[in-house]
Amino acid sequence: MSAEGVAEKKQCMTNLDQLKSMTTVVADTGDFNLIEKYQPTDATTNPSLILQAAKIPEYEALINEAIEFAKKKSQDKNEQLEWATDKVFVNFGLEILKKIPGRVSTEVDARLSFDKEKSIEKAKRLINLYEEAGVDKNRILIKLGSTWEGIEAGRILEADHGIHTNMTLLFSFAQAVACAEAKVTLISPFVGRIYDWYVNKNGKKDYSDDQSQDPGVQSVTKIYNYYKKFGYETVIMGASFRNSGQIRALAGCDLLTISPKLLGELQDSRDSLERILSKENAQKCNIEKVTMNEQVFRYMHNEDAMAVEKLAEGIRKFAADSVKLEEMLLAKLD
Repeated sequence: MSAEGVAEKKQCMTNLDQLKSMTTVVADTGDFNLIEKYQPTDATTNPSLILQAAKIPEYEALINEAIEFAKKKSQDKNEQLEWATDKVFVNFGLEILKKIPGRVSTEVDARLSFDKEKSIEKAKRLINLYEEAGVDKNRILIKLGSTWEGIEAGRILEADHGIHTNMTLLFSFAQAVACAEAKVTLISPFVGRIYDWYVNKNGKKDYSDDQSQDPGVQSVTKIYNYYKKFGYETVIMGASFRNSGQIRALAGCDLLTISPKLLGELQDSRDSLERILSKENAQKCNIEKVTMNEQVFRYMHNEDAMAVEKLAEGIRKFAADSVKLEEMLLAKLD
């Protein structure tokens, strides 16, 4: 096909379809009606998204089923609450899996972010619940916060238990390198939250004239080039976008998880979408390899003020929404 023919074909395709031709598109929502609408390959959830979805009346049956399940598991109220919470996450994951061909990400409680052993225990329990429902563990990504303890939990889950992990709340290059060395399946660098921090610090909000200067875009681009330069198998899923320009600037990234609002914007646009990231260009980059260990990780991460603040904030926010979800479930248990 001629260059003119390719350009004409692109103009007939939505931005979303063009993006799907070079990047695996993931829906960032717990609302499976929206997942069905945009037909992503994968989907991600987190405590905040599940809390929002749990308030939708048509999903009440999933909550009630989790409550009955928990009551059969234990007579102890605290144990019932833990079982109910885990089952809610899995119930939403099961429904999402009916709508997508790929994988769903289910998150370990953020309050376990600094406890390697309990994170491993929780991950195995979630996988067991999926397997009891007839779902193979290869269709599940267990989300863990990218603390040193979380990354080590990911290492053990991958190597010793064959459980695939999605390292979330990732803001620093140190976190990304440590995750790759741990051979986790996937990382989720948070483009939008990085952007937020620099907007609050520097005041510049609009990068539409040159989206490559967006700090969140720069962070993912750096990680992508490093991974492809040195042949890591861990893949990158850009996350937490604030505008569709950030998504377009990362076209070609392994995966991008996108909110329904921005999926809609991409669906409604038909201008040409060019590939920005590629393995070929990454391998041409002049990059120095980092020798990673716990001491290097902690110092490198500590030197990035944005990453330190956003990781702590992210854990607090996810933990707070977990508490709100538990309060909702506790009222039903009572």
